[in-house]
Amino acid sequence: MNAADDDRADRPADHSADETVADMEPVRAPMVEPVDAVGSELAEARDRLLRAQAELENFRRRSRREYEEAQRYREIDLLRDLLPVLDNVLRAVDAAEKTADVEGLKSGFRMTAQQIEKLLEGHGCRAIETVGRSFDPNVHEAILEQVVPGQTAGTVVGVASRGYRLHDRVVRPAQVIVAKGG
Repeated sequence: MNAADDDRADRPADHSADETVADMEPVRAPMVEPVDAVGSELAEARDRLLRAQAELENFRRRSRREYEEAQRYREIDLLRDLLPVLDNVLRAVDAAEKTADVEGLKSGFRMTAQQIEKLLEGHGCRAIETVGRSFDPNVHEAILEQVVPGQTAGTVVGVASRGYRLHDRVVRPAQVIVAKGG
């Protein structure tokens, strides 16, 4: 070792210029891992999105199919209730062919009509009140006006065809005869 080398060995090394350059240059580690992780997360997110979209579309199709089926068969409960009434009407027709008892036939049809009215009420359908009421164009359809002594003009005095309401909606207005001023 020579004297110059000894001096350098005893003196602290002057690395200030090297350290400044090192401080200025960022350390670049390989970025492969984070990019791969983000890519796989993105792929998973896309997969979840596609699955959610497919599930939503399947739900829409199933709901549409169930709705259409419900609409197609919505009258089934009413029909089940009407079939016994039809059976009674057919029995009355058979009985009318075998006997001349008109009163029995009328009684049978009255009972059948009552059965139908009860069935309709059970489904929320009620007859519209008419005779003695003031004419209401929302629920009555005037088919005739006539002079009736002792009746106020605009009062319903007769019914040609009964009207019905389902809950608060008019199914069919009552066709009525209305008193007119005379």
